[in-house]
Amino acid sequence: MDFSSANRGLWDMFVWGGIIALLLLLANVLTRKVSFIRKSLMPVAALAGFILLALRATGLLRTPTELLEMVTYHGIAIGFIALSLRTTKTEVGGVFAFKSGALIVSTYLIQAVLGLLISVALYYTFMPGMFPASGILLPMAYGQGPGQANNVGSTYESLGFIGGRSFGLSLAAAGYLTACLVGIWYTRRVLKRRGQSPKAPEPVSGSLVAETFQDANEVPLSESVDRLSIQIALILVAYLVTFLITRAVTAGIAAVSPGAAKTLAPLFWGFNFITGSLVAMGARALLGGLRKSGVMTRQYQNNYLLNRISGLAFDLMIVAGIASIDISDLKGLWVPFLLMAVLGGVITYAFLKYVIPRLTPGFADESFVAMFGMLTGTISSGILPLRQIDPEFKTPAADQLVVGSGTAILFGAPILIMVGLAPTSMGMLFLTIGLCAVYMAALVWFMIGKKGKERKKSPGSAGD
Repeated sequence: MDFSSANRGLWDMFVWGGIIALLLLLANVLTRKVSFIRKSLMPVAALAGFILLALRATGLLRTPTELLEMVTYHGIAIGFIALSLRTTKTEVGGVFAFKSGALIVSTYLIQAVLGLLISVALYYTFMPGMFPASGILLPMAYGQGPGQANNVGSTYESLGFIGGRSFGLSLAAAGYLTACLVGIWYTRRVLKRRGQSPKAPEPVSGSLVAETFQDANEVPLSESVDRLSIQIALILVAYLVTFLITRAVTAGIAAVSPGAAKTLAPLFWGFNFITGSLVAMGARALLGGLRKSGVMTRQYQNNYLLNRISGLAFDLMIVAGIASIDISDLKGLWVPFLLMAVLGGVITYAFLKYVIPRLTPGFADESFVAMFGMLTGTISSGILPLRQIDPEFKTPAADQLVVGSGTAILFGAPILIMVGLAPTSMGMLFLTIGLCAVYMAALVWFMIGKKGKERKKSPGSAGD
């Protein structure tokens, strides 16, 4: 075997991985040392992504697009599998967790309705060549970040949306800017109202939560296998099962209906992070059952390490996702891009301002700034402004992001069907808009419509 630099297959992944790591370190230094960058609340990974995007756009670096797409694709799946394997906190579970998930998914849905109305309106008026289902990329980008924007955008490209992948990733990048700008403005407004002064924010990774390093009955550090190795093994086994299930399902669909497989197979592979999360939840339930029955005496998941792995996966996903944007692909798409980017931020702000004070009146400001940051960027762009007004995480707002993300996978499963329906025909597109609106109304009623029954023992009612 050739071990020299001529063997690109041997070295490319590590060379470009090292360059991405170097840019992450550079972005971290800039975030800590440059005042206006620090005050912007820009996540380190997002800043590194914008730096790499600028270097690629100017021709100074020629990072392979395929490598960036691969990192983005696998990063979101590995990150969600790691989060789903974690043992849960009972004090923030139950109704609180499900209502937090419903809040997240209902925001996706209102973003989807807005995005689809914009793309359909442009299709019937000024831009007849517009891909009419492109608006559903707004919740994929704003609500779920660059990973899903990349996956669904690539799927829609195969269905005829020229530049769909870059369009989705550009919306995700715009979402970060929206999260940062609104986060700065809103936190300063809250601090002024409370008579407090802004504090210099510390950079955080993508999945920060308050926690201890080790729970009871975990694998001891003296064990022959490293605790980190066990976490990685659990994640990779879950991902292997995810691959096998997805391959079996898509092969089954192709055997029954080859025509349907052309539409559904890319969606199953694009949404592999949902399958992976469900597999991980099943593995978590299985391990918990074995412990309760006495068959297994140790807890093999370590929440601290699983959070660190998910943080690494999401950071790499963010860098690669932003950097892989091809600006030239946006030619002819600037009008829908600007409309969705601006109005997407407005509708998200208005919707959360309506729902959150009714859902979590005890910590409405903390919940709003954290949720808005996550639902226009990622969890890190929600945590950063939250730390300005709740530096010690005394409210459950940070936990709301984490447990809500878990239950949102269950509530969000029907969106997979809607993403598949929207591009098939104009009739199905209008049906998708209607389904999104009806489902959103049902979730809002679930969250705040049942007066007098919703305030059981949950963190949201403790401070009333």
